[in-house]
Amino acid sequence: MTRFFSTMMASVLLAGCYTLQPAGGLVPDVGNQVAFDVNDAGRVALGGSMGPEIGQIEGRLVHRDSGQYTLAVSAVHLLRGGEQSWAGETVHVKNEYIGTSYLRQFSPGRTLALGAVGLVAVTWLARKSLAAGAGDDPTVPVDTSKTQAPPQMLGVPRRVSRPVRLPQRFPPHFGRP
Repeated sequence: MTRFFSTMMASVLLAGCYTLQPAGGLVPDVGNQVAFDVNDAGRVALGGSMGPEIGQIEGRLVHRDSGQYTLAVSAVHLLRGGEQSWAGETVHVKNEYIGTSYLRQFSPGRTLALGAVGLVAVTWLARKSLAAGAGDDPTVPVDTSKTQAPPQMLGVPRRVSRPVRLPQRFPPHFGRP
């Protein structure tokens, strides 16, 4: 049981949170998760293959040279708020089509918040599972014998162990004839 809770807590803390942060002039490395805001020229050029309302392309950088990037696209964010999921199809994006570049970076603040929520949830689950058999009052011992009546099944008539007394049709005579 302790191993389960330790594993759950470790997985919550190791998962971490990542956000897309502006690259600020840094050139992304091949293999990193990136996102590119597409400008008007890029929407016109890429509109035939990706759709006319592209706002941002997100994916893994497969190849980079001086004039263009090759992405394995995971998502396309549209101008009016929609999103399309992609399955890693490669797209060539020229530098002239990009407005702003973003890099996926570790977010310590979000990770701490997620870890705190995970810790509270795991603690609550542990207390619930450990207190499940203890009853409401910790001073009263738990009944471990079979003295409690089993729950009755709904819709199934019970078998009566003693004879049923039928109602009398006439009142008793109380010693009178």
